[in-house]
Amino acid sequence: MFEAAEVGHSIAKAEYKRLEPEIHHLILGLQQRLRESGKALIIIVSGVEGAGKGEVVDRLNRWFDIRDVQTHAFWDETEEELQRPRFWRFWRTLPIRGTVSVMFGSWYSKPLVDAAFERIDEAEMDQALKRIEELERTLSDADYILVKLWFHLPKAVQQQRLEADAKASKFKKSPLLAEFSKNYDRFAQVSERAIRLTDTGFAPWHIIEATNPHYRDITVGKAIVERLETCLDRQSLDCNSSDDDKFSGTRLLREALDEKSLQPTLLDTVNLTLSLSDADYNKQIVEKQQILHDLAWRMHAQKRNAVLLFEGWDAGGKGSAIRRLTSAMDARLYRVIPIAAPTDEELGHHYLWRFWRHIPRAGYITIYDRSWYGRVLVERVEGFAKPHEWLRSYQEINDFEEHLVDHGISLFKFWIHISEDEQLRRFNERKKDPRKQHKITDEDWRNREKWNEYKLAVNDMVAHTSTARTPWTLISGNDKKYARIQILDTVCEGLTKATVEGENKLVG
Repeated sequence: MFEAAEVGHSIAKAEYKRLEPEIHHLILGLQQRLRESGKALIIIVSGVEGAGKGEVVDRLNRWFDIRDVQTHAFWDETEEELQRPRFWRFWRTLPIRGTVSVMFGSWYSKPLVDAAFERIDEAEMDQALKRIEELERTLSDADYILVKLWFHLPKAVQQQRLEADAKASKFKKSPLLAEFSKNYDRFAQVSERAIRLTDTGFAPWHIIEATNPHYRDITVGKAIVERLETCLDRQSLDCNSSDDDKFSGTRLLREALDEKSLQPTLLDTVNLTLSLSDADYNKQIVEKQQILHDLAWRMHAQKRNAVLLFEGWDAGGKGSAIRRLTSAMDARLYRVIPIAAPTDEELGHHYLWRFWRHIPRAGYITIYDRSWYGRVLVERVEGFAKPHEWLRSYQEINDFEEHLVDHGISLFKFWIHISEDEQLRRFNERKKDPRKQHKITDEDWRNREKWNEYKLAVNDMVAHTSTARTPWTLISGNDKKYARIQILDTVCEGLTKATVEGENKLVG
């Protein structure tokens, strides 16, 4: 989940100085509209220690008219607070309508800290998160606008900041940095689960890469402006129901932040130069297909099932990769489900219905050529789903996949990545080859024009749905031979682990 916030986003100092006054101006104008709207704004500032959350809070207090802003730092609980239900301390500090509350620490702090230091188990943490979601739904229904900011640092960067702290003044430094840096992995694990379970359409999380302070602060400003514009423009009681999904802002800020598409995304970390020689490929493909053949029968014997889904760019090689998998397995053991535009029957159901109906029974494998992720990819980019619909889909998809893995299904999620130049080469090749002309359509060319929008959608998709239990595998696809072997390796490794666990259970 956090890998999408470790790709090296940055904004130069000069660009920051150009954009920051625009954000300040926008926020002041939106704050005036907030006063007149009868709504209240709650900004939750959370994330890893050392990410500069205190600096962000200071920045927010400069951007807003401070007369209508209250900042609450929730650290240790007082004796008075301990004598009452846990949410009492939050209810008593909620902002009056027309004003802003900045929560430095929040109702998330105690469950996350307790879980990270193993004072509570997973079931207790999940119960606490369920109550938080109920609270946020209650507040959203009552015209509170929630902006939830999660600041992330890679482990190495946090350690560097800890070492720098040892040599510098402790002014404005987190007193918890040293303690939490020792438990980084555990904190990341419980934080991922907390975000997954509370990332809702009415109160979505914004996961912000905090390595570069300029990028961090400008991204915070954009998130607040977008949220306020959406929620203050609508007429109904549900601010997510607005049809105005386009960020307006001022022309300068809008144009500058639209250039976010030029910032690196997670896809830019995929090494597209990787390749295999024909000799290596021909040797490995035979070996790995034989392993997969045997594993598929072992899965069948143990009555274990698997689901594989493939997403990627048009002409990315999904079909050829799937054929290398299916040619290794007995046809009785698998089904390939190609996903196209939904039928009238499918449109009459929840969008997940058509995927639920193809889940394999014990001992079998289902392969989806495209999948439920169309909701947050093509439906998002092409406008088939409104923002509040695809935003809430992250949690719906995570819950769906949790059902699968809880049942014991081995789930594999592949995004096959290729470069724009390689896609163009393959498009032109298809256009010239009579045997492949049917594979290229006008829609493929139209989608290509929205390459950067799809890149951002993929980045957000991975950020919200790549979890420890259901990770994404990003495939280097410029060389089809390398991609096929990488996919076979991943599937064989995962099925080997599943069958070994199955054998251990039988022995036990």
